[in-house]
Amino acid sequence: MTRTDAGLRRGLGVRDAVVVGLGSMIGAGVFAAPGPAARAAGSGLLHGLALAAVVAYCNALSSARLAARYPASGGTYVYGRERLGAFWGYLAGWAFVVGKTASCAAMALTVGTYVWPGQAHAVAVAAVLALTAVNYGGIQKSAWLTRGIVAVVLAVLAAVVVVCLASGRADAGRLGGGPSAGPGGVLQAAGLLFFAFAGYARIATLGEEVRDPARTIPRAVPLALGIALVVYAAVAASVLGVLGADRLGHAAAPLADAVRAAGAPGLVPVVRAGAAVAALGSLLALILGVSRTTLAMARDGHLPGALAAVHPRFRVPHRAEAAVGTVVAVLAATVDVRGAIGFSSFGVLAYYAVANASAWTLSAAPRARVVPAVGLLGCAALAFALPPVSVAVGAGVLALGVAVYGVRRWWAGRSGA
Repeated sequence: MTRTDAGLRRGLGVRDAVVVGLGSMIGAGVFAAPGPAARAAGSGLLHGLALAAVVAYCNALSSARLAARYPASGGTYVYGRERLGAFWGYLAGWAFVVGKTASCAAMALTVGTYVWPGQAHAVAVAAVLALTAVNYGGIQKSAWLTRGIVAVVLAVLAAVVVVCLASGRADAGRLGGGPSAGPGGVLQAAGLLFFAFAGYARIATLGEEVRDPARTIPRAVPLALGIALVVYAAVAASVLGVLGADRLGHAAAPLADAVRAAGAPGLVPVVRAGAAVAALGSLLALILGVSRTTLAMARDGHLPGALAAVHPRFRVPHRAEAAVGTVVAVLAATVDVRGAIGFSSFGVLAYYAVANASAWTLSAAPRARVVPAVGLLGCAALAFALPPVSVAVGAGVLALGVAVYGVRRWWAGRSGA
């Protein structure tokens, strides 16, 4: 394994990078997202999935091109800074760190709820501390654990699909029949489902720890996204075929309800266990991504400089990881943020809007600008199609970040004077 000049170790090949991306995408969202998406789109659920996939694909290509050009930790924070200026990089980093920290706490509580409902907070804290320790031991250990998690979750999802399709209770007419919520509902469903695709950014965020990034990242990002799309389409179609849009839209645990309706109630505990493992995988990848963006922002002085330290033995941003783990553990122990992270989807879409705008500047050729243009417009459309509360809270979080940036610039100018 080689080390970068900045101190992080390049230990991830194409296979490991794909696994990290899948660990982020094939997470707990696939066990829960079909319900609210079906409630928004009705029978247009699969159309919403297709639209989310198109926007995600454009974002993935833009991110891959940028990551190959700038193979450093931080993802879109770095791309925005280098291509658009310091403010836009900061805004992307702010949206990512704040939104994803809340997502980490929510995912940890999801693990606790599935594993031991009566002690959800305690289990959540234990999960955060354990996964922070794994990340502290090096990126390769995190990749190995993610590989096992992805294998378990894919096996559970395959069982759900097979049981639903083989039960005789799946009706192909439910896939496109029934009332649809129209274009607005499909857009909202796409915005909700897009959140589940967003994990491919983790590959780019870890660009400083990927071997031969100019070759590895452009291959790994679309491959991970393609696999996730196939899995999501199979799961959504099978569950929709068994439950129908109306029942699916009101299901608290869509996959568990689907296997029960398919005549396999014995599989419900397996689905619940799969959801817990998937949430662990998402949490592991989230902590990885947030700590690397924290590292990049600390290097530029937007966060305390001490967080930019790299461990001399494990070659990981150990202080950033410890800080992120501590904040997430405190949140998971003290508050229930699962119902208060609607702004996270808005923040993710803002993050990718900056990525597409950055990719737009890479080439003046009209053909090269089609993908980032579609991605940018798609991000904007999906962001403002989200539920009004999510849009309001998300915009408020971004405005707070802008205010913090302005105050820091004002103070720096005054001190310099």
